[in-house]
Amino acid sequence: MSFDPQVVAYRAARAAAGVAPLYTQTLAEARAADLAAIRAGGGDVEPVHEVRDTTVPGPDGDLRVRVHRPAGDGPLPTLVYFFGGGWTLGSVETADGICRRLANATGCQVVTVGYRLAPEHPFPAAVLDCHAATRWLAEHAAELRVDPDRLAVGGDSAGGNLAAAVTLLARAEGGPRLAGQLLVYPNTDQRADRPRPATDQDDADARGTGDEQDPLLFNRHSVDWYRGHYLADPADAADPLASPLLADDLSGLPPALVVTAEHDPLRDEGERYAQRLREAGVPVRATCYPGMIHGFFAMPGVFDAGRRAQDEAAAFLREVFGLPTPPAGGVATATAGDGR
Repeated sequence: MSFDPQVVAYRAARAAAGVAPLYTQTLAEARAADLAAIRAGGGDVEPVHEVRDTTVPGPDGDLRVRVHRPAGDGPLPTLVYFFGGGWTLGSVETADGICRRLANATGCQVVTVGYRLAPEHPFPAAVLDCHAATRWLAEHAAELRVDPDRLAVGGDSAGGNLAAAVTLLARAEGGPRLAGQLLVYPNTDQRADRPRPATDQDDADARGTGDEQDPLLFNRHSVDWYRGHYLADPADAADPLASPLLADDLSGLPPALVVTAEHDPLRDEGERYAQRLREAGVPVRATCYPGMIHGFFAMPGVFDAGRRAQDEAAAFLREVFGLPTPPAGGVATATAGDGR
């Protein structure tokens, strides 16, 4: 299938502006450009009842977290969200728009974790930070008014990888118990020589787009650039905490929503992870958005599909948290203190 017309227009605008691929920039330039692009594509900033920054203890010092809280005095179901950016870019700022909209549309509290970035802090620093923050929120639930019986993890791209890894760590270490996992175009297989479906390039050639290597879009050069920063030792790619798809056993993990994009080099590994979860008996909903590209979920101001995908994520979270569907045009409200 061809690109969505909104992707065609987006790509043309980038070409006209001479946008340089992030992997050709310095880290400082790429980090600034990533934040600017997400802010430009995120659409209107939604007001939330309460947004505040604080810290929680991490394995190597305090971690910044941003709390997005809808109205409600008591403990609220909580999504712990991990931002994307290839473990190299991103911050609580780049996930702010997503988290505001999910908090409003779901009625749950959303806490974004400012984990340490590579290459300054390579694997497994980000995984350990994200698990430590999630575990602290469960064990100190009263401090941020978290309902510990309704706790989920989620993230986009590298954040989806981290969310999947946190579910593996939580299962291995006896907690915390998680109600769900939201995985948006997640990296699940970090091997440089990972199997690649024969249809990938055939499909690209048939479309005449060559989008697997298109410098105006997230492509396989992008994947390699991020992986090179994150994995100081390429052998770490075999670790399931880096490549959740390589875990021997995926049984007993929380229900999952896996969102992928048709024109995304990570599409296949996301779909394979969803299939492996399903085969392990994990309830899974998997949606591939036709005509879309990597990053669309964070850009509802540019792509209508981004808003639809965020709506799907909110519906999934309401389901796993046992929250009501909001009235048309309304904001979801959580029932405080009635965890399940």
